[in-house]
Amino acid sequence: MRTPDHSDFSNGALSSAGQPNPYEPELGTLPDAELPEGADAAELKTGTTTVGLRAEDGVVMATDMRASLGNMVSSKTVQKVEQVHPTGALTIAGSVSAAQSLIDTLQVEANLYDNRRGEVMSMTALSTLTRNLLRSGAFFIVVPVLGGVDDEGPHVYSMDALGGTTEEDYAVSGSGSQFALGVLEQHYEEGLDVEEARDVAIRSVSSAVERDTASGNGLNIATVTDDGVEIERYEDFEGLDAF
Repeated sequence: MRTPDHSDFSNGALSSAGQPNPYEPELGTLPDAELPEGADAAELKTGTTTVGLRAEDGVVMATDMRASLGNMVSSKTVQKVEQVHPTGALTIAGSVSAAQSLIDTLQVEANLYDNRRGEVMSMTALSTLTRNLLRSGAFFIVVPVLGGVDDEGPHVYSMDALGGTTEEDYAVSGSGSQFALGVLEQHYEEGLDVEEARDVAIRSVSSAVERDTASGNGLNIATVTDDGVEIERYEDFEGLDAF
């Protein structure tokens, strides 16, 4: 006769007693999330459009300003790109609370590094820190784009929610990514200066806003150079250089 294993016992106990399995959740499993009455998972998804471009003399990062909850616009003035380093910035897409916590953590860690070592953290070190934080699972679910300038020049990093990281000439995140990416593929060229990259970034976010219902309500744009990070906010696209 075969000796019962753990699963036999637990499943038998569950079926006979009609009670929740005392051995769950097991390692690597997540409990079932309970949605509000009358809602489904699709209605609780959020969306956005963020882009980052590497230029010869810096990095340009741009985002829309809309926060959505299903079919509802929950905010029209969201700041989706933040300075996290003296010459580095991060765009955010995904969970708002997790993104805010990630930004706070990166700012603190960058300051601690500077104070303890007497030097500014390199972008390689900052991208590694961001990757490790995402991999920890404590910031589920955030999909950022990281950009900045250090002694080696401008850098743009594409990251996924689990910490997968690649350095790119340009990167996108959010529900409007496919529309922004089409513009970037067509207009991005090596050797762009910051002003030219800025125009391409504006056009790419504008294209996403036209087609992605979860993106809209203006533009945040960050220009990152050796001198630092400058972030501008526009309530609409009219009057911007790209138009």
